[in-house]
Amino acid sequence: MRSGGSPAGSSRVLRLDPFALPVRFAASDAAADERVRHVELHRERVVVRRSLRGMLMALNLPVSAFAGVSLKLMLGEGGLAVGASVTLEHEDPALRLPLFVSDETDDAMVEWRVWATVLGLPLLVEDDGALREAFARLGGVQIDRPRPRRRRSNVLCKRRPSILMRRKRGACAGGTRVYRGEREIIARH
Repeated sequence: MRSGGSPAGSSRVLRLDPFALPVRFAASDAAADERVRHVELHRERVVVRRSLRGMLMALNLPVSAFAGVSLKLMLGEGGLAVGASVTLEHEDPALRLPLFVSDETDDAMVEWRVWATVLGLPLLVEDDGALREAFARLGGVQIDRPRPRRRRSNVLCKRRPSILMRRKRGACAGGTRVYRGEREIIARH
């Protein structure tokens, strides 16, 4: 069950399918014996297998242990973006996992959002070498500026009568009779 990885004829593209989980792929690892680690990515967990000085290791981590899904631009000459990568970020740099690497930055934006949605992790961007959340959140809910009222910003607001937007003052029931000093208040026919 091997999926993902590099397509034939391309050395700069890595695309894993977020909708075909679980995914198994190989990633480069400078500390491993063969300079490679094998990763199994599931919706709830990540299993990283590698060999270090002849000892086989398997790390079984929950997806919630990762900080989020980051988008990083690869800059070329003149500061222009020549490519982008989407990475599953962890506090330990050795556990960061590449999910998508390509020369197309437009594709990276889509992949970044899809991976964050599928894994249920926040969207991260690199800002002066540090990672921060791309959008403000309150718990698991993304927050934004309040939207204007629909009728005021709608194109059709001039076609609707403005009387519908007014509220009428409530009227007190002035005709209610009050009987004071009566012995009995019973309705008889």
